Amino acid sequence: MPAPGTSALVVELPAAAGLLDAAAAIDPALVRAGLPPHVTALYPFLPAAELTDEVDAAVTALAAAHEVVDVPLADLVVAPGFVAAAAPALQALADAAGDRWPGVQPYGGRFGPHPPAHLTIAMGGTDEQNTEVARRVEGLLPLTARAEALHLVVLTERGWQLRLTAALATPAR
Repeated sequence: MPAPGTSALVVELPAAAGLLDAAAAIDPALVRAGLPPHVTALYPFLPAAELTDEVDAAVTALAAAHEVVDVPLADLVVAPGFVAAAAPALQALADAAGDRWPGVQPYGGRFGPHPPAHLTIAMGGTDEQNTEVARRVEGLLPLTARAEALHLVVLTERGWQLRLTAALATPAR
C-alpha cells in the first residue's frame, strides 16, 4: 500500500470505466479507490517533497513529445492477484518516462526497467475472483480508449490528488 507523499504519472482512460465497474461488482476492494481507469507511465514517481516547477515542466515536455492516441484494449493479462488489459499503444510513453527519470525504478524494479503498459482492472483478488473478473471483462472487450493527457498525481491523507495535467501533442494532419 503506498504511503502519503507517493506520486505517479498516469494516463487516464475514462472510456475503460466499465472494466473497473465489472471488477468492483464482484468485490469493490479489487479496484483502487480514488483513481479513475488509467495506464501508469511511472509509479512510484518522485516523492511529493521533490516535486518542483522544474519537474512539472519536465512532465509537460514529456507529454508534449507524445501524441494523443487511441488505445486499443483487447488482451487480458491474468496473474495471481492481478487482472489487467494490455495497453501497448502507451508503451512508448511509459518507456520515455522511465528513461527521463532513470533513478526512479518503475514498480520498485519488480518488473524491470520497462514493464508492459497496462490498465489494471483488479488487484488483490483470489484466483476465483480473478477468473470471474476475466470472464466478465472479456465480454466488454475489445474497446478503444482515447489517451489525451499525462497526469501527475500525489497520494495525500485524503487520497490521490491531481497535481498537474499535461496535454499530449495533437497529431499532425
